[in-house]
Amino acid sequence: MDTVIVNGKIINGTNSPWFSGDIGIKNGKISRIGKLKPSEASVVVDAKGLIVCPGFIDAHSHTDMILHLNPKTESTIRQGITTMVVGNCGFSLAPVAPAYRNLLERSLSQFIPQEAAISLTWNTFDEYLKHEEERGMASNIACLVGHGTVRTAVMGYERRSSTPEELEMMKEHVAEAMKAGAVGLSSGLIYPPGMYAETSELVELAKVAADYGGVYASHIRGEGETLIEAVGEALKVGRDAGIPVQISHHKASGKSSWGHTQKTLEMMENSRAEGVDVTCDQYPYEAGMTSLATLLPPWVHEGGMDSLLQRLKSAEDRSRIVKDIVNGLPGWMSHVKECGWENIAISSVRSEQNRRLEGKNLVEIAKIRGTEVATALLDLLVEEAGQATMIIFSMDEGDIRRVMTHPYQMIGTDSWAVSTTGIMAEGKPHPRFYGTYPRILGRYVRELEVLSLEEAIRKMTSFPAQRFGLSGRGLLAPGFWADIVVFDPDTIIDKATYENPHQYPEGIVHVLVNGEATISGGENTAAIAGKILRRL
Repeated sequence: MDTVIVNGKIINGTNSPWFSGDIGIKNGKISRIGKLKPSEASVVVDAKGLIVCPGFIDAHSHTDMILHLNPKTESTIRQGITTMVVGNCGFSLAPVAPAYRNLLERSLSQFIPQEAAISLTWNTFDEYLKHEEERGMASNIACLVGHGTVRTAVMGYERRSSTPEELEMMKEHVAEAMKAGAVGLSSGLIYPPGMYAETSELVELAKVAADYGGVYASHIRGEGETLIEAVGEALKVGRDAGIPVQISHHKASGKSSWGHTQKTLEMMENSRAEGVDVTCDQYPYEAGMTSLATLLPPWVHEGGMDSLLQRLKSAEDRSRIVKDIVNGLPGWMSHVKECGWENIAISSVRSEQNRRLEGKNLVEIAKIRGTEVATALLDLLVEEAGQATMIIFSMDEGDIRRVMTHPYQMIGTDSWAVSTTGIMAEGKPHPRFYGTYPRILGRYVRELEVLSLEEAIRKMTSFPAQRFGLSGRGLLAPGFWADIVVFDPDTIIDKATYENPHQYPEGIVHVLVNGEATISGGENTAAIAGKILRRL
C-alpha cells in the first residue's frame, strides 16, 4: 500500500453510523478497509480521535472561472472539498464562437481580479476540457455546459426568442458538450442572456442533455416574489424533457417570500411522486452574492456590457432604470424591492479609488458620496465598468433550516476558490467561499444539532456523486478513488465573516485527492492531483 489511515472513526458516506477501522490506499484508490498493518504502507496517517470520510463534493461551484489563476484552489481544498461541479448558473467556459468570444470574455471577467484576464483560446467543449487537463488542478472538476454560454455562442446577448435554426445550432453545441463529458446543462435565468429564453427553448436543450444521461441544474428565474412560479418552471422542464432537475442554491429571498420554501419543497415532493427526479443544493448563510449589475432590469443588459454602460450614461435610460429597480417588472425580481438598499453591500470593485467602499451597503455609500442611493449605484457601475460584485442579506434562518433538513437537499458553496494571499485575496467575498462545509459540520451539526454527522456527510459526498453521475466518488469503499477528508469533529468550524472573510476554517487536518496528500497536518502541500471527471 502507498498510504494507510489508521485509528479513525470512519463515516463512509452512506448515512450509516461510524465504525472503527483503517483505510489502505494504492495507486490513488482505496484498496482495503479493516484492521491493517501500518508497516505495510509507505505513509501512515494517524487519525486517532478524528473522523475519516469521503472528500466533499461541491454541488454548485464557479471555480472554473478562476482556475487559471488559482489551480491550488486553497479556500475550497482547505474546507475538505475534493470535487467541484462547475459551469453553474448558465455560465460555462465553452462552447465559444469566434464572433462572440470577446463578449463572453467580457461577461466572465467581472468575477476575476483586475490584474488578471480571462482568455478563451478554445472553441468546443472537448477542446476546453483537454486544455484544463493539461493545466492541472488540486481538486477534481466535473463540468456542466451553460445555457447562457451556448446562447451567447449562437445569438450573443439578443433579447428575443431563438429561431428554429438558432435552436438547432444550440442543440448541436449541447450535444457536443455532453459527448465530451459534461454532466448536464445549467441555466441562469436571472442573468443575460439566459433571462431572454422561453421555457420551450430550455426544454428542447434539456432533452439533448437527457439523451446523454445528464441533469438540468437551474438558477431559477426568481427566488423572491416569483419563487413559486420559477420552481414550477424548473419542474416543467424536468417533466417535459424527461431529465433530472437540480434547483440551485434553493432559497426564499426577501421578507415577503420568507416561509415559501414550505410550498416549494412540497412542490418538489409532489413532482417526485409524479416521476420528476428533482433535488436541490444550498449554502448555509443568510446572504447571497452575485454581480452588482444583477440589480438592473433585463432590458438594460441587452447587447452585453458595453451597451449596458451606454444606457447607464443616458439620463432618459437612467430614469427608467431607477423606476424599474424600485417598482420591479412583471416576471423579474428586483433585489432592491425585495431586500432593500440597506441590505445590499459591495463585495468587490476593480478600481483603487472605490476600494474603500468594499463591505459597505448602498445606503452608506450614498451618504459617503452625498447622492441619492440609486444615483450612487448607477455611478458606481459606470466607474467600475460594470465589474463589481455584491452581497445581499435576504434570507430567513427558518427557511435555511427547513431546506437543509429536507432529504432532497445537498451542499454547495456557490463560490469560486480564493486565497488569503496574492490577487485572490482581493475584496470581501462571501464567507461561504471559505467556510461552507466547516460551518455545516461545526454550527449545524455539533452546536445546533440540526443534522446528524452521518446525514450531513451523506449530503456532502455520496448524494452529489449520485446526482451528477460521478462514478467511483463519494463513498469510502474498496475500488473507489481515495478522495478523503480527516477532520476533528470537536473543533471544526468556519472562521470567515462578512467583515473579515479571508480566513481559513479550523479542524480540517488531512485532505487526500486521488490518494495524494493535498492538506497534511492542516497545511497545503501544493499538490496538483485533481482530474477532469467526465460523465460516462
